[in-house]
Amino acid sequence: MLTRRHTVGAMLGLFFAAVGALARAATPGEVAVGAVLRDASMQGISTPSRRLSDFRGKPLVINVWASWCGPCRQEMGSLERMSRRFGTKQLNVIGISTDDYRDRALAFVKQSNITFSNFIDHELFLENMLGANRLPLTVLVDAQGRVLAKHYGAKEWDSPQSLDLIGKTLKIKL
Repeated sequence: MLTRRHTVGAMLGLFFAAVGALARAATPGEVAVGAVLRDASMQGISTPSRRLSDFRGKPLVINVWASWCGPCRQEMGSLERMSRRFGTKQLNVIGISTDDYRDRALAFVKQSNITFSNFIDHELFLENMLGANRLPLTVLVDAQGRVLAKHYGAKEWDSPQSLDLIGKTLKIKL
């Protein structure tokens, strides 16, 4: 038989478990590592608009960036080199701009000669779902849409160490 003390204790336990789960989520609606990304419409910057689900069937590297973000600008060249070397054969690389103004994001993509698909996230849906509470963020996603890893901060994504990390995480040979 449960007493009032047990009931209150159970309720407090549930409350603190819920608070702990919320504390782990960096952004509203964030998809955690190990979970499958929800589908979303993505407005193209210099490419046609697409759905996130269009990229299923092949591992995916998603980079969340902004044109005003110095570290984002710093790592973009390495993402472009990685995309040109491996993109569409073994994996897909896409970028998600969090810029408020499409023209600024487009200017950066053109100035940097970025050829992989980039999209803009005016509604913050993708930013929140991916957990981009700081930039840059690179998310490694398997062919079924499951988030396998999230990396905050700039990296040289075409370095041997980063390619090894990507290959091991996505279980592909790069």
